Amino acid sequence: MTPKVKRDFLRVSDLSADELRQVLDHAKAMKNQRTYGSTRRPLEGRSVALIFEKASTRTRVSFEVGAFELGAHPLVINARDSQLGRGESIEDTARTLSRYVHAIVFRTTAHERVEALARAATVPVINALTDDHHPCQILADLMTVRERRGSLENLRYAWVGDANNVARSWLDAARTLGLTLTVASPEGYGFAAAELPPTARQVVDPRDAAIGADVVITDVWASMGQEGDAAARRVAFADYQVGPALMAQANPGAMVLHCLPAHRGEEIDASLLDGEQTAVWDEAENRLHAQKALLEFLMR
Repeated sequence: MTPKVKRDFLRVSDLSADELRQVLDHAKAMKNQRTYGSTRRPLEGRSVALIFEKASTRTRVSFEVGAFELGAHPLVINARDSQLGRGESIEDTARTLSRYVHAIVFRTTAHERVEALARAATVPVINALTDDHHPCQILADLMTVRERRGSLENLRYAWVGDANNVARSWLDAARTLGLTLTVASPEGYGFAAAELPPTARQVVDPRDAAIGADVVITDVWASMGQEGDAAARRVAFADYQVGPALMAQANPGAMVLHCLPAHRGEEIDASLLDGEQTAVWDEAENRLHAQKALLEFLMR
């Protein structure tokens, strides 16, 4: 689990297919160890800076608890209360923090910001969400699918909703692992054709994506920063709710994923979110285990 040089995790494809599987294997082992009360602390004496420029629940808690359980000290920094909030450059912040901590986790707006921080930092940088990518979420999603189905291969994946940062990271996963993925988005809310890997396709009708799917994934219709478009998006996405009728098109036993928070009754029917087909709560828990494995991979 030891990279030979500084490695960053800004998007899913920053890890090879073998490395992704290695991290997922280790995440499962760490989950089992936690269940039985393991006190293994491989990052004892290290520190991790967690910088947040966007609101967070699952990301903050899972990284903070995860770093602690690995033996590292998590240092949470609200960007508004730091010099970043007063105009200090990303690069100067990165150079300074690199003298103090052993890794930096950054949740921000434009993807270029985390890229700039990673270029200037001399310690590993992890993207905890940008407007374009959410790779840590996909680690948890992949871990959840493996737990439920035993493998990631020979499954059909369907994304129903906006072509947002989580969907883009799923495209990255499909490209890296060769997964069969169909994205269903309304006209004007989809991906450019050039973004689709060879194993992915894009459709307009959500039923076309759900037919024969083993994993159906969705997210809110208006992401953080898009609240002003929420009303228009509710109209555009009105036929894209993941509910019983849509899941009837999927394979028997198909699972539902949602990164949360969810708007019950909009992008997902509440009965599905709480029903037997949901893997959402395992998915949320697995943020902790997948990120612990990632931290150890990058920091050891």
